[in-house]
Amino acid sequence: MKEIAPELRLRLYETMLRIRRFEEETGALFAAGELPGFVHLSIGQEAVPTGICAALGHEDTITATHRGHGHIIAKGADLGRMMAELMGKRTGYGAGKGGSMHIFSVDLGVLGANGILGAGQPIAVGAGLSAKLQGSDRVSVTFFGEGASAQGGVHEAMNLAAVWKLPVVFVAEINGYAELTPYQYHVSVPSMVDRAGGYGIPAVSVDGNDVEAVYEAAVEGVARARSGGGPVLIEARTTRWHGHFEGDRQLYRPAEELESLADHDPLTRQADRLVAAGLLGEEGLNVLERRVVEEVAEAVAFGRGSPEAAPEDALLHVYASEGAGAAGAAEVTR
Repeated sequence: MKEIAPELRLRLYETMLRIRRFEEETGALFAAGELPGFVHLSIGQEAVPTGICAALGHEDTITATHRGHGHIIAKGADLGRMMAELMGKRTGYGAGKGGSMHIFSVDLGVLGANGILGAGQPIAVGAGLSAKLQGSDRVSVTFFGEGASAQGGVHEAMNLAAVWKLPVVFVAEINGYAELTPYQYHVSVPSMVDRAGGYGIPAVSVDGNDVEAVYEAAVEGVARARSGGGPVLIEARTTRWHGHFEGDRQLYRPAEELESLADHDPLTRQADRLVAAGLLGEEGLNVLERRVVEEVAEAVAFGRGSPEAAPEDALLHVYASEGAGAAGAAEVTR
């Protein structure tokens, strides 16, 4: 593994911690009845979006999944606007109309979380084609899991990206389950690397609970895509701690598997690294913890204090204002 700058190693840990505490608070708010709809938490999977997005530039784009809070936070989202969207408030990223599974921000390069499995990959290929036609060096990253891996849209997207040598990075975020079904029951190959090979796409499998390993793979993959080498696939094997949705009792998972989840904690692994390298001590970890907890508390307060989305807002942000041009389009994304 290549040497990673100390400040980046610290930032990787802080981003994972921010995702973890945001998700924990989201789960508590959902249980208390403060959030409408369903939420799908990414606790245990923090290393994947953190490592991938740390290798991206601001202009690069991502498409996220129904379990997408971590992806969007890692891309630089404001926690207050995130929480407001989950609460159905007008100050959220989608003015309260998208909720947990449909957060987007053109300004951040987030081309949408998506509640439909396999729906984000064609969008990412479109973004990659746009970058190529414009002569831009933007890279498009798309996250998907094993549940989406058999969807036709995913394979069409991989094929087109390979044929046209588009700057797309496919990230297979493998947490062991598609909803309630174990990987081996519904996927015919032991690794997504095999599927990428069918399209001539170079691929690598990494420990998705090791944020530095994910980051290193992302740096190499993004560099290849950005330089005109075409698409790549990164398989990140990780662990989903919670059920498919909040309220899922996970009776389909072996008890010993659930009991061993903390053994694979990506935050603990990175914190131990930082301490061993002398970059952070116990007090430093505590200071960082307090700061992130305060950020999340402020996000909750912002969401609670924001106005509700109103019925008359249903058709807002659907069409650009007549004659508004680029300015109108920009307003629509706010």
